Amino acid sequence: MYLYRFFPLFILLYIPLTTNANENTCPRIISQSPYISHMLDYLGLAECIVGVSRYSKRSLPHTGGILDPDAQAIDSLMPDLFITSDWTSQATLKKVLAGDVKAIRLKSFNSMLQLEENMQLILDATGHTQVSNKVEAFAKSWREKVKQVDGNNRQVLLLSSCSGMPYSFGPNSRLYDLFTKAGFRVVETGEKIRHIRPGNEIEGLNHLLNRYRPDLLFVFEQTLNKQCQLLLPEKPVRILNLDGSKFLHPSTSILEGLDLLIANKHVWH
Repeated sequence: MYLYRFFPLFILLYIPLTTNANENTCPRIISQSPYISHMLDYLGLAECIVGVSRYSKRSLPHTGGILDPDAQAIDSLMPDLFITSDWTSQATLKKVLAGDVKAIRLKSFNSMLQLEENMQLILDATGHTQVSNKVEAFAKSWREKVKQVDGNNRQVLLLSSCSGMPYSFGPNSRLYDLFTKAGFRVVETGEKIRHIRPGNEIEGLNHLLNRYRPDLLFVFEQTLNKQCQLLLPEKPVRILNLDGSKFLHPSTSILEGLDLLIANKHVWH
């Protein structure tokens, strides 16, 4: 009777999880953001994920968010590796993680190169360096695609949306880096992101367009809403809406976003 009660626990403790790739031991990973999970999928580590953030739609235990990870939920999952954004402070990690849990804080906002570095960090931490060719494939693919986009030196602004509290991407942001490498001239001068709202330096979208006078305005939402349609800048501007899920998240989905740009290159040529 005693052995029967504890037999399932015995199995959990002594039979390691494995991945399909070369039957390597699969570490127990908590992915604290959906974009991190997407990256783990690409690297062949999806089966290693045992917990996800509250924003994930995966059928796995939730472990809070980037800024407020749930210590109790994390501890119950006995992770080997906790992967989060650098928005999670070191002080927070000390509070919520047991001493033997390894943590990685990923940088992803400033440049495309950071995406490659993140993948390699994950492979080094998990020991799955035998699939480093996937990192190399991603690096090669996005670089080839930006050449095909050929932005023709068009002046552009990159806008998160036309509604709510939109923001414009500027220097030292991943999208600024991507579109610059794709041959566009991003005219926003505010560092990282500029919030457009009443009381700020730029209070509305027409004010933004009249200051920078772009040839093109890229809006990262699936459909153009009324706010976009009602824009009346002093200089006419062509507005292109793009699926934000392909651009705003720091993951390999950016390759699909670049395909969208390539399909629309007739607009700026």
